[in-house]
Amino acid sequence: STGENSDVLIKPVSIFRDPFRGGNNIIVMCETYGPEGEGDPHPTNSRHECAENMEKAADLVPWFGIEQEYTLFDSHNQQVYCWPQHGFPGPQGPYYCGVGADKVKGRKIVEAHYRACLYAGVMIGGSNAEVMPSQWEYQVGPCLGIDMGDHLWVSRYILQRCAEEFNVCVSLIPSLLREIGMVQDVIPTLVPKQ
Repeated sequence: STGENSDVLIKPVSIFRDPFRGGNNIIVMCETYGPEGEGDPHPTNSRHECAENMEKAADLVPWFGIEQEYTLFDSHNQQVYCWPQHGFPGPQGPYYCGVGADKVKGRKIVEAHYRACLYAGVMIGGSNAEVMPSQWEYQVGPCLGIDMGDHLWVSRYILQRCAEEFNVCVSLIPSLLREIGMVQDVIPTLVPKQ
């Protein structure tokens, strides 16, 4: 915020159990509305329009699944987590769905995220190592309509919070390492009733 007219109205839209505080604590996903214009959706609120479109398509019963890929970085967000100080790891091949300390980096973070999402009620369906060390993906869904976005955004929040516990940064940027042939993405799947 620039500090000028930074008031934003929030409207709770979904609730998840808080895996960090436990007990009766919750994480609340909210839509945002600007104070000007009689509560019109805030310019950053893309959920509002999506919810309207999901209502229009309700008779199609749209189910979604999404794969969220990400890369772990050191605490300064400068170097890929556990990569060699000067250079790159070996070529792609042994890392995808790999196992073993010489192939995968950050599994404790991945497992903490997965368990936290399950506790929260996020519809997470799995996770696996990707094509380079410290690159991972997880699957969210299937979710009906607008719930997909809520579950995805809350899963991302939980991922960032889990990584913070390990003093590691997370990047969701799709073309982060394209120059060396390492690409990550968000891959959606839509299954309508008809």
